Amino acid sequence: MVVDVVIAVVVVVLMLTAVVAGLSVRVVQQFQQGVVFRFGRVRDEVRGPGLVTLIPVADRLRRVNVQIVTLPIPAQEGITRDNVTVRVDAVVYFRVEDPVKAIINVQDYNFAISQVAQTSLRSIIGKSELDDLLANREPINQGLELMIDSPALGWGIEIDRVEIKDVALPESMKRSMSRQAEAERERRARIITADGEYQASARLSEAAAVMSATPAALQLRLLQTVVEVAAEKNSTLVLPFPVELLRFLDSAAETHRRAAGTAAGAGPGESGAGESAEVPGAEGGTPPVRAAEVHELPPLEEVLESSPLDVPGEVPADDPAESSEGPGGGRGAAAQARWRGPGGRTTME
Repeated sequence: MVVDVVIAVVVVVLMLTAVVAGLSVRVVQQFQQGVVFRFGRVRDEVRGPGLVTLIPVADRLRRVNVQIVTLPIPAQEGITRDNVTVRVDAVVYFRVEDPVKAIINVQDYNFAISQVAQTSLRSIIGKSELDDLLANREPINQGLELMIDSPALGWGIEIDRVEIKDVALPESMKRSMSRQAEAERERRARIITADGEYQASARLSEAAAVMSATPAALQLRLLQTVVEVAAEKNSTLVLPFPVELLRFLDSAAETHRRAAGTAAGAGPGESGAGESAEVPGAEGGTPPVRAAEVHELPPLEEVLESSPLDVPGEVPADDPAESSEGPGGGRGAAAQARWRGPGGRTTME
C-alpha cells in the first residue's frame, strides 16, 4: 500500500516537472531573436537562437524575424516636376536591426514601413523630372531610401535598399517620345550625311585642282567613265557635255550681238549721206532722184531658218512723201520698186 502511494507521488512529480519544463523552455530559430517580457516589462537581454529558459507564468517570449524582408510598394500615381502624369511602383528591402524597438516602438513595423514607403514615393515623384525617372534612377533611389530610413531608424528597422521597378506613361506621352526619338535620329542622319558631303566635296576640290594642272587627266577620266557605263550592257550611253563649249557658244553669240548693234548705230549716218546725194542727170523740172539706201544683211539665224525656195519679197515702199507725184505729174525715180536680189544686194529698176 505504501509502495503504491510512493509510486503515485513520483509519477505526479514527474508530470509536474514535465509541465513546468514545457512551460519554461522555448526554442528560438537561427533567423530569429527572442524578446522576453517578465510580468509585462521587457527584458534588455535579447535571447539568441537555441533553447531559451523562462520562468513559468512570469515570462513570455516574443520571437522577431531578423531576415531581410522584401516589401513591394503599390503603384503610386503622381505628377512630375515637368507636369507629366506617371504611375511608379517600387520595392523596399529592409530587416529588423533592434528587435526591442521593433516590438515596443511600433505596433506593426511591416505596415508602418509600407505606408512610409508609399508616401515617400509620391513625394519623390513630385520632386523629380520625367527624364530622371526614366534614365537616371540611381539618385532617385538613394533619395527615396533616405526618406524611408529617417523614421525607420526609431523603429529599429534598417533599410537595405530601395528600387524603382517600373514607370508607366500615358499613351499620348509614349507617342510623343517616339516622335522625338525619331526626329533626333533623323537629325543625326542628316548631320552625318552633310558631313560626308563636306568631306567628299573637299576631296573632289583637291582632285579638280590636280586635274586642272593636267587637262589630259580629265579626258582620261571621261573615257574611264564611259567604259564603266558601257560595261553594264546598257542601251543608253550618257556622255557629259563640256561646259567650256557652252561658254564658247555663249561668248560667240555675245560677240555677234555687239557687232550687230555697232552696224545698226552706224547705218543712219550713211543713209543720211545717201539722201543728200542726187543722181546725176536729173535736170529740167524733174525732181532729184535720191541714191539707193544701203540695207544691211539679215542675221544669220534668219538666213538659216528661211527656205531656199522662197521668192524674194518686195521691199516696202519708201515714205509717202517720197512716193508722191512730182511737179510734172510723173513719179520720181525713188518711187520705183526695189527688190533684193539673190546675193542680198539692193537693186533698182
